[in-house]
Amino acid sequence: TTREPRDGERDGIDYHFLEPKEFGDRVDEGWFAEWAPVHDHMYGTPRSELDAASARGEHVVLDIDVQGASQIRASVPDAKLIFVLPPSVDIMLARLINRGTEEPESIARRLESAVVELQAVPDFDYVVVNDDLDECVSKIRNIVEGQEPPAFHEQDAEQMRREIVELLEGYYNMYRQDSE
Repeated sequence: TTREPRDGERDGIDYHFLEPKEFGDRVDEGWFAEWAPVHDHMYGTPRSELDAASARGEHVVLDIDVQGASQIRASVPDAKLIFVLPPSVDIMLARLINRGTEEPESIARRLESAVVELQAVPDFDYVVVNDDLDECVSKIRNIVEGQEPPAFHEQDAEQMRREIVELLEGYYNMYRQDSE
């Protein structure tokens, strides 16, 4: 990634923290299995790490956005794509705010991205709601191990998308009033 490390993150363990030019050079060299611009920074998955895990017979779980998932689908057609949703729009917003790392403009951009990303839900094989981290991890582990999760309905994602659009409209109106 080209973003700065957050507290406690270590280079080469949590992420490979790269300067933008170095990231671009690695894109040109084919170093990434997938990469994309996300919220003002570049993110990618080193191809070598996927290849090494595959050689060891391990399953690989990537925490990537819909752009990256599309690239993985193109290069690994039998990959299982899992869309992880927050339990509600209110909880998603609270998580963004409680991080304490996001400015209001950044939160607005993330909400805009969420609207777009929710439209990609039909392109994924599974949807898991992250209402409890341990349960979410367990559901993903079950999917990776071949157990089918409970059904998820696309209209639930569409309802969440509509709620985010409404929240964004209110957020923008509030932001406009504060800046006047």
